[in-house]
Amino acid sequence: MRFGILEFLMLAGSLALFIHGMKLLSEGLQKTAGGGMRRILDTMTANPLRGLLTGFSTTAIVQYSSVTTVMVVSFVNAGILSLRQAIPVIMGANIGTTLKALLFAYVGFASIKLSTVALPILGIAFPMLFMKGGRFKAATEMLLGIALLFIGLDLLKENVPHFSADALTFLADLGDNGILSVLLFVGIGAVLAIAVQSSSVALALTMAMCQNGTIGYEMAAAIVLGENIGTTLTANIAAIVANAWGKRAARAHFLIKVIGVGWALLLFGPYLAVIDLLVQKVNGASPYTSPHAVLWALTYLHISFNLLNTGLLIGFLPFIERIVTRMVPSRGEVDEEYRLEYIEDPMMSLSPELSLLEARKEILKFGRLTQKMHGMVRDLLIEKDATERNRLLLRIAKYEDITDRIEVEVSKYLTKTGAEARNEELSERIRGMLAIIGDLERVGDILFQMSKSVERKADERLWFSPEQRQNLLDMMQLLERAFDVMNENLGTEDNSVKLDLAMEAEQRINQLRDQLRRAHLKSVESGDHNIKSGMVYNDLFSSCEKVGDHLINVSEALAGEV
Repeated sequence: MRFGILEFLMLAGSLALFIHGMKLLSEGLQKTAGGGMRRILDTMTANPLRGLLTGFSTTAIVQYSSVTTVMVVSFVNAGILSLRQAIPVIMGANIGTTLKALLFAYVGFASIKLSTVALPILGIAFPMLFMKGGRFKAATEMLLGIALLFIGLDLLKENVPHFSADALTFLADLGDNGILSVLLFVGIGAVLAIAVQSSSVALALTMAMCQNGTIGYEMAAAIVLGENIGTTLTANIAAIVANAWGKRAARAHFLIKVIGVGWALLLFGPYLAVIDLLVQKVNGASPYTSPHAVLWALTYLHISFNLLNTGLLIGFLPFIERIVTRMVPSRGEVDEEYRLEYIEDPMMSLSPELSLLEARKEILKFGRLTQKMHGMVRDLLIEKDATERNRLLLRIAKYEDITDRIEVEVSKYLTKTGAEARNEELSERIRGMLAIIGDLERVGDILFQMSKSVERKADERLWFSPEQRQNLLDMMQLLERAFDVMNENLGTEDNSVKLDLAMEAEQRINQLRDQLRRAHLKSVESGDHNIKSGMVYNDLFSSCEKVGDHLINVSEALAGEV
């Protein structure tokens, strides 16, 4: 079992390919996932049972629970699935992978080689490399990410150090120390699954060690439990490049397995005795006396462990979610901004009154997010460094996608709450909130279009005069004041809304817009400024005024003037 520098570099290269595939897949998903994909995934994971079936069927088809869990991490990282929706899918994948163990026990089942799936995907992506348009580019990234992820996983399995049953004969001397031996063999099972990157391969290797007499049934069962923990490493490796939510999904996979191994160890003796009785009844022999029966005993153990663990934990999804959230704290706005913070589950509202309190807090967060986006556009306007401009453009694009998601999720929540409202006052407040989130989403759209105008200006090497730049900064300063007033109103009670301050801020924006428009028309007529840069300039200050219109709409809706 030689493992030198070359073998280490090949393993490191396989890992790099796998992680890069995960990153490409996640970025491609964020760019391509529209409302259609989200609706499909929402339908497939609308309740825990559907999530279980989705994870089970996907793993049964692709034959690798690691692929399913890595895809789930990608979906959570991209914001397409919530953490609550993802956990049942992971549980279903854990059950789906047991089918391969059962088939292996019957016919020595050989799994599909992932590279044979990856190459056709690359073939589909190849012509798309030459197509123009952002959607094609994003779809190509997603397909390349999937293919690289599959190839990387295949290479990982090939380049990890390979163990044979004969190479592990030293384990025969470690099984006579009671509970310490059981714990030791759980750890050995975890390391074995990590090393071979496949729970099924690790299970087959464990069976081989039992059949040649290296270890007994009890120690083999402990190894199988450990392999269930070790197989979670792949998703956690993929989550290295994920945000906090993607990491939490990967940690949930680990936590589910650890909890399962915990109760299985507490009931270790009785649990193995039940498996023994089942094997004797179905297969006519005891794993304690027949090496051939061990194959079936370990298969039943693997299947029953995942079934029982899922049955026990499926009712504790909020608990698992809270634990992994504490395990992976937020790193700030990059991780948290696009997720609902106060509404835990958009499809499960509380009483209408409490639901509106939650929604109001979420809308305030939405308002502050759009104000941050406005600050990014202002920074973009004065930034001279090309690298920093590109970073700001990407961040603004991400925030625009965030505004779309929040609008959809809060609308869904408010619509469900509205169906349960029993008086006209609550219905009016809900209509006002729906109008507010519509205005805030539109603010995000306008700010994103402003960033594209600034990008076009830079690409075409157009320049603003010092006066034009200062005029835009003055306009954006007035807009910042309007944002301050709007967010202050969002944070107060309805009867404390300062509508007069909001109207004053809006009037100042309108007055400056009119003044800039008149001055711009004069400069165009006199030929003082470049026509193309003048068009961008006009678009920008007109867009600022449109943002101001939506901000005053928010304050009016809060005051009941919808």
